[in-house]
Amino acid sequence: MIPVLGFEDQTVAVLGLGRSGLAAARALAAGGALPVVWDDSIEARAKADAAGYTVRDLTRGGAFDDIATLIVSPGIPHLYPAPHPVVRAALHEGVPVDNDIGLFFRSFASADWDMYDTPPRVIAVTGSNGKSTTSALIHHCLVHAGIASQLAGNIGRGVLDIDPPGDGAIVVLELSSYQTDLARALTPDVAVFTNLSADHLDRHGGMGGYFAAKRRLFAEGGPDRAVIGVDDPEGAYLAGQLSEGPADARVIRVSVARKLAGAGWNVHARKGYLAETRRGKQTASIDLRDIPGLPGQHNHQNACSAYAALRALNIAPRVIEAGLRSFQGLAHRSQTVATRNGVTFVNDSKATNVDSAAQALRAFPKIRWIAGGLGKDGGIAALTPDLGQVVKAYLIGHSARDFALQLGATPHEICDTLQAAVIAAARDGEPGDTVLLAPAAASFDQFPDFEKRGDAFIAAVRALDAPTDP
Repeated sequence: MIPVLGFEDQTVAVLGLGRSGLAAARALAAGGALPVVWDDSIEARAKADAAGYTVRDLTRGGAFDDIATLIVSPGIPHLYPAPHPVVRAALHEGVPVDNDIGLFFRSFASADWDMYDTPPRVIAVTGSNGKSTTSALIHHCLVHAGIASQLAGNIGRGVLDIDPPGDGAIVVLELSSYQTDLARALTPDVAVFTNLSADHLDRHGGMGGYFAAKRRLFAEGGPDRAVIGVDDPEGAYLAGQLSEGPADARVIRVSVARKLAGAGWNVHARKGYLAETRRGKQTASIDLRDIPGLPGQHNHQNACSAYAALRALNIAPRVIEAGLRSFQGLAHRSQTVATRNGVTFVNDSKATNVDSAAQALRAFPKIRWIAGGLGKDGGIAALTPDLGQVVKAYLIGHSARDFALQLGATPHEICDTLQAAVIAAARDGEPGDTVLLAPAAASFDQFPDFEKRGDAFIAAVRALDAPTDP
């Protein structure tokens, strides 16, 4: 646990009692604060009360009279589409609002560091797509290299639940826009921006607000090194804002769309080959094509981002390459589940929007595509250019029929359920085909989250070979 500093003997309110909220309450108490907690859910409040926390109704008048700060869990809106009533009340009373990420950065350093040869460092990763895989890949390569590392934030453990880091240790954080938007302190040593595509726009008041939330990771604390994917206009703009000139090595530019040249520090991948250049000269290269845990251009972008972040820590290219080659991939993200009768089954349940689904569709030839769920604005119309390798689509969930209307001449079958889609795709599959779950939709119509949807896909694939009762 990372005890929260700076609130000794002060009352701090915590709104939202999920994983991050309860961890914040524990860490506040460990640092000498007096946490009071609240959640809209009666069940969550009862559990907190049973665990010994002081439950205070933050919706009543006078609830903030003695409160020093309000800590808000990431799923609770603080501005758009409208502030939660408790957040609104805190702001009305002049009470600062923060989250567990802000508490982490203000409390991460400790007196023990005076005895360390190398202070612990933080790599923070944000972006629309690929941030989970990039974060996990960085962590994996560090561990493979024998460097102490912990993975936390939007993946792995809550940031305040990690162990105090030792001499030379690295903490890798995946940070969502919900987390970067509100944190009052953001001071990573290395910050990574993967890419940007439309997502969570209602929560941020549009694309500009969404980008602004991501940008805060780089603007608030000024990382020593910034790794920026420059294939999107926002990334190119961000890199330009952070750089003092073409040769400024504090910014490492990343691309999978073009070869990067010039006097700066660049990492790009073309036709499956990663290349690092500095001062206009190539310094290292890696063939990514035969790494099974990193299929497709989108994973090559993840590999480039992870490579650049690790190089910012002065880790040797050959050490990074060994880590990349031993990476098995992340669950529900281009995860190879099985190969059956020459047909490969791939679980990319995390592809919940059209941009991430497009990346998955570009990664494999001869695709039998399982798509659908709770569709987002625009449906799958934007995927039309990426349907050329789709042999047939198998549509599920609430948006199945809407998606069918947007497929044009692509053969399709409405299956409604995920299990039925797996059975149908396996029935039709031929050697060399890939049955790909890349829903391009949220899971909430049939599953509580994308993980449960991915687990159901894996179970359905495994059930194909299960014996049946006579």
